[in-house]
Amino acid sequence: VNLSGRMARFTVWDYVVFAAMLLISAVIGVYYAFVGGGQKTSKDFLMAGRSMHALPVALSLTASFMSAVTVLGTPAEIYRYGAIFCIFAITYCLVVLCSAEIFLPVFYRLGITSTYEYLELRFNKYLRLCGTILFIIQTATLYTGIVIYAPALALNQVTGFDLWGAVVATGVVCTFYCTLGGLKAVVWTDVFQVGIMVAGFSSVIIRAVVVQEGIGRIVNDSYHGGRLNFWDFDPNPLQRHTFWTIIIGGTFTWTSIYGINQSQVQRYIACKSRFHAKLSLYINLVGLWAILTCATLCGLALYSIYKDCDPWTAKQVSALDQLMPYLVLDILRDFPGVPGLFVASAYSGTLSTVSSSINALAAVTVEDLIKPYFRSLSEKKLSWISMGMSLFYGGVCIAMAAVASLLGALLQAALSIFGMVGGPLLGLFSLGILCSFANGIGAFVGLVSGFTISLWVGIGSQIYPPLPERTKPLYLSTAGCNISSGNLTSTEIPLTTIFSTPTAERPALADTWYSLSYLYFSTLGTLITVVVGIIISLLTGGLKQNTDRKFLLTKEDFLSNFSRSKSETPEVLNCKPFTMADEGTDNPAFSHIEMDVASDKNKVNGLHM
Repeated sequence: VNLSGRMARFTVWDYVVFAAMLLISAVIGVYYAFVGGGQKTSKDFLMAGRSMHALPVALSLTASFMSAVTVLGTPAEIYRYGAIFCIFAITYCLVVLCSAEIFLPVFYRLGITSTYEYLELRFNKYLRLCGTILFIIQTATLYTGIVIYAPALALNQVTGFDLWGAVVATGVVCTFYCTLGGLKAVVWTDVFQVGIMVAGFSSVIIRAVVVQEGIGRIVNDSYHGGRLNFWDFDPNPLQRHTFWTIIIGGTFTWTSIYGINQSQVQRYIACKSRFHAKLSLYINLVGLWAILTCATLCGLALYSIYKDCDPWTAKQVSALDQLMPYLVLDILRDFPGVPGLFVASAYSGTLSTVSSSINALAAVTVEDLIKPYFRSLSEKKLSWISMGMSLFYGGVCIAMAAVASLLGALLQAALSIFGMVGGPLLGLFSLGILCSFANGIGAFVGLVSGFTISLWVGIGSQIYPPLPERTKPLYLSTAGCNISSGNLTSTEIPLTTIFSTPTAERPALADTWYSLSYLYFSTLGTLITVVVGIIISLLTGGLKQNTDRKFLLTKEDFLSNFSRSKSETPEVLNCKPFTMADEGTDNPAFSHIEMDVASDKNKVNGLHM
């Protein structure tokens, strides 16, 4: 590939394709605002009347997993660090199994809308309030703004795609169909958008195979370049990605999303029966594998095409997350509209993720912060309030995208802190569902302990990033570059040049405790919360309390697995305080991918997976 520094830019047809994606998404929202009489109650708006079928919900779960950060980031991860990332295929199996067989039966049986309702039913209202506020802060203030802004910046700097036009357009359209159509609109637009995402990936893969004259050459180049590094059984927890960090750490990290996060749980408990709810998770597993396969092939194609002339070290892109849009404009520039399809696929990831977040934020606000204190509100009024909350949080998302543009390098730390919350919350819910003797005091002390330790190691890792020997970046070459701009003075860039060792003195903890693999942050938070919670509960009379079995996972939940003969109608509860002895009676973590945004308006710091 000849890196001349003069890449193609977006054409009118590319903008037409992108606009069509936004228009169709908006039309779906309008349709579900009025079909079947519209959104008459808050349950219609937030839970689709608990009438959803497995397939659309499964595709919606998959689409929300596949944010724009994933579309741009996972191929770049494989390009830089190799295909060991594919071990997540095993992790996804464990995540879906835990979510479907441990958490789903309890949540579905209780008929709750907000997952944090469970915390009041099982423990007390204060833990419910803690969970709700944590979810709102991390999702509304840290997550959605980054998800909207970071990929927009990467695409803008490579393609010339209008930055703020895209940010505002996606935010407005997303808010529009969430506010009008509720959960049904979110789910069915996700179904449409996952098709766009797969089409975008497929166009890149097919063209790359044609350019490289067959899949065999891509695989062969990747093998000789060390990218097929699937198996690394190093048990050292300080290594960034090994078989064990991905299997163990990845399972805890993603179970905190699929098992207890409101954005995911809200959709599968909106299914018409427990059978459909479980089936949606297992069908979603196939979708996760498909995404991982597409992203892996794109990453290997990236390496095969640029193995002798890396655009990053050749300074043609300023960050790894710009590699995919760079490849698209390089190999698809002769096909008008196709680069626009890829950008539409990236922004479909943004829409699906943000719309799920907006709907979930509206749900927890109405169910946890409004209904318990304003019990006289009618369902019609609650429906209007839910719509108002969707509109409000949509505006917050756009505003946070603007804030994200100003925060710069601090965003990586903010996004990492977001991920650290999931582990302690997973531990809290695990205590409630699996330990009948866990009480409110133990749960609270465990949550605070797990959260404190997670923040300590997470913030420390941001201040003192792991050294290159822990992250194991693979070799990149510029030996075959023909660069007319004269940016490159040498043809080969050794790893020691790209990842120079920090000159500042590092404390002893920097290369031990703070170098813990990021995938173990959630694991650490979960285990500390559970262990401390168990100990404190036993010391404060937990064995004396009598816990209602409907709040626990029971053997009947396994014996009746996938049973369609029993009545599966959820027991809808009016969430009143449930007293147990002296204790009373109710969340990507973000993805394993962390995307930095610009530290100044012309530079992107990079992508850390």
